[in-house]
Amino acid sequence: MGDDVCRGCHRFSHEVVNWNSYPEEQRVLVFERLDSLLIQIIKNKLQLVDIKKLSEMLTSSKINFREQSDPHCWVYALLKKTGGEGIEPAAWGFRLLPAFAAMTLPRFYGVLDEELYRLSDAHYQRYLAPGIVAARNK
Repeated sequence: MGDDVCRGCHRFSHEVVNWNSYPEEQRVLVFERLDSLLIQIIKNKLQLVDIKKLSEMLTSSKINFREQSDPHCWVYALLKKTGGEGIEPAAWGFRLLPAFAAMTLPRFYGVLDEELYRLSDAHYQRYLAPGIVAARNK
């Protein structure tokens, strides 16, 4: 059996399998859950300095991001696309907070991604796994 949470997109395994059959409203709910988890992780690690600049840079660089998401999530989209390679935070309108400022962006992205995976997995184990186990035992 595979992982309960996808390491790449952090969706639950059943969401990955059924994604193409989900109506738009259900997909939005999944994105909102992932955004809320990501915001918990990222808000205390970086500061948004210029949201307009960030949006413009993402658009001009053709990096996909959900405009309706919190701009902190836009930074994650940037880091996910680039792995943090070749990115100068100030040029993109954000900065790492002092506790993370000495960290390379590729390492910073790795930390964020691992934390998001762990938080998504914890969410799955806390809220979904008990119901799945109970349903299997009926």
